[in-house]
Amino acid sequence: MEETGILDEALQRLHRCGPERLGRLTNHAPMAVEALAAHGQAGSVHRWLDRYTGKLEEFPSGTEPVTAADWRTALGDPRRVADWIAYFERESAERPWRDVLTEWWPRLLPGMYGGSTHPVIRVGHAVRTLLTGEHTGPRLTELAHGLGYWAARHHPVADIAPLPGAGSAAAALDAVAPIAAQDGGFPDRLGRVTGLPVWAATVTDPDEAHRRLTELVRAATHRYATHGHGEETMLVHAATAPNAVLRTLPALPRALWAPGLRAAWTASAAVTAMYAPRDPVAYVPPGTFTPEEVFARALAHGDEHVIKLTDTALDVGDEQALAAALRAVELSEPPV
Repeated sequence: MEETGILDEALQRLHRCGPERLGRLTNHAPMAVEALAAHGQAGSVHRWLDRYTGKLEEFPSGTEPVTAADWRTALGDPRRVADWIAYFERESAERPWRDVLTEWWPRLLPGMYGGSTHPVIRVGHAVRTLLTGEHTGPRLTELAHGLGYWAARHHPVADIAPLPGAGSAAAALDAVAPIAAQDGGFPDRLGRVTGLPVWAATVTDPDEAHRRLTELVRAATHRYATHGHGEETMLVHAATAPNAVLRTLPALPRALWAPGLRAAWTASAAVTAMYAPRDPVAYVPPGTFTPEEVFARALAHGDEHVIKLTDTALDVGDEQALAAALRAVELSEPPV
């Protein structure tokens, strides 16, 4: 298929680059080009990537190999990102990719908050391509890059006090109290999150976990339509991070689904606390736009976060989700 060849070419271009730039900003291109290809826009992939090239840096140098014996000492060390990616490339070459993912998912999941949740989002995009059945070399390598980035940026959260929650995901997100000082970067703000409402904490059944996670993605996407003005870029992750977990569940044993729900809720709620405004705005219905037309608007805008939120909004598929995508187009500055 044409989409397969174009996406693989784009991924090969990107694997010569590092997962970050300036030591802290994420390379969003692998996620964005996968979303373009997934929505029938493969013909735009290289044009979009050409415009993004100025935000890419060369692949970093390695330090020493990560091994099965000493991986714990390298976990969460961003200086070891090249070592981690090389480790997962070796693992993916020697073992089925689902086995590698299954082994490392419970190890990495507690630290999905590092890198502003971008590593798990990148893994979610990589898994979506592999679940189509196209197990090409570039797609397996992309999973290795995503897992390696996650391991290097692994950052758990601790001492989050359980606060009164609500029955639905939407009501629980509404119950999240904004942190007092909404300034500074993601790590600084995350350190100020001391309590979050309880939601779905007792779920153990895999099917119920899947249902609740789907509910969370829908609620967080809907909420962007009314709260995205709080921080138009970072609030995207309240929806895209849990959606990355949801996309990954079919590739995992069912016993790992409920832990994914709990980690996804913490991520979505924490991002909400860190960036949401205190007052919402009215939700504006999108009118007669089709999902394809909404995605075309996101592509024409060109911002990677707009494309990724629209990708998630199309997964949700209802009117308010499309309104959220159009709100992102409206709020976000087009790339220069």
